[in-house]
Amino acid sequence: MSSERPGAHGQLFIVSAPSGAGKTTLIERLVEQMPQLRMSRSYTSRTARSGETDGVDYNFVSRARFEEMIAAGDFLEWADVFGNLYGTCASDIEALLADGSDVVLVIDVQGARQVRHLRPGATTVFVMPPSYEVLEQRLRGRSKDSEAAIAKRLQVARDEVASFTEYDFIVVNDELTAAVDRLRSIVQADRCRLSCMRADAERIVRTF
Repeated sequence: MSSERPGAHGQLFIVSAPSGAGKTTLIERLVEQMPQLRMSRSYTSRTARSGETDGVDYNFVSRARFEEMIAAGDFLEWADVFGNLYGTCASDIEALLADGSDVVLVIDVQGARQVRHLRPGATTVFVMPPSYEVLEQRLRGRSKDSEAAIAKRLQVARDEVASFTEYDFIVVNDELTAAVDRLRSIVQADRCRLSCMRADAERIVRTF
């Protein structure tokens, strides 16, 4: 994909949320609405679920291949999530950013900490459900997981929501359209930062 902003380097966004908070749906809607915003496609060692496509939803690889990529230092971040490995390939992200695209990483709190350490300039957003009760309803409504698996996801969620102070922005996903609008406002504001607009501003100044 060619850049619509010649010479520009894209901005990196990190979006985290507890399982069931709706972060993936939010970002898919956001990317549909915003030019030059791309959602990172993670690698995973888990088996594709019904309706998922390799190279579209995830890059599905064997656990052995994933572990080879870890050993080679290929990942910007990776984590073991409920027994499956998930990771973000550093070279994939850098290629998109260098092309001028802004990139959203939809990753958990653990992964976000890894990326912030390597990319301190990333803009971070935490998506919260309106309440614990709503999150539990969403998990039970969407999932065929066992009671034990749901309980484990809820326990992890308790730990994750406590980390909200590590993020630049908070978005409550109480209603899909409104939450997407809030995310879009964050991206639009970030694109107007001095660090992003300096070259354009200096070009304008030279006309005076």
